[in-house]
Amino acid sequence: MQKGTLYLIPVPLAENAAQKSFTPFLVDTINAIKTYIVENEKTARRFLKEAGLKTPQSELVVHDYGKHKRGNSLVPFFKELMSGSDVGLMSEAGCPGVADPGADIVAEAHKRGIKVVPLVGPNSMIQALMASGFNGQSFAFHGYLPIDKVERAKRIKDLESLSLKNRQTQLFMETPFRNNHLLDDVLKNCHGSTQLCIACNINAEDELIKTQAVGAWRQEKIDLHKKPTIFLLFKVG
Repeated sequence: MQKGTLYLIPVPLAENAAQKSFTPFLVDTINAIKTYIVENEKTARRFLKEAGLKTPQSELVVHDYGKHKRGNSLVPFFKELMSGSDVGLMSEAGCPGVADPGADIVAEAHKRGIKVVPLVGPNSMIQALMASGFNGQSFAFHGYLPIDKVERAKRIKDLESLSLKNRQTQLFMETPFRNNHLLDDVLKNCHGSTQLCIACNINAEDELIKTQAVGAWRQEKIDLHKKPTIFLLFKVG
């Protein structure tokens, strides 16, 4: 029996960003499949509606891959795919599998010989890199830095050194309610000449993307509390 295809369906990064997020091919795809693996069923159904889903939502099969479901057997998520039906994988924001637990579903799909198709859509890391003015040929995304202040300070200094040594852009993030603490630590531990890009609320109406030296950031007061943000460091000798 032929297996189905797993489509990786990006979702908006911000409120009122649907027009920026959904391509015609994505809309065609969601109207051709009826089964989804999602991180949060309520928001996933809302995203599908915003994207232009014509299929009645009552006809959809939605598998919840939320926090309480992880670590269990993945077999139930693959019933439809193994039976020949196409399935969509959706994250809570941005691209499935990138800084996202859906990567486990994708890895299992490859093990089972299932075709994986990534769709075009918003990705906060790539969009931040595009808009930073930093090296886009050599870069590294580190996800979340340590919570412990001493460990985090050391990590920030290490990333600055890596950037200088390899001429490489360093990207990282934090849980939105801890953004201001992370920014304080970056400003305390980096050289004043190191370039820092703050990409906040990407695709939102109040989007802020700004690059300047750490020394210049120290003169500004910026509030990133509860605002999804990507931080990018770049240091040249």
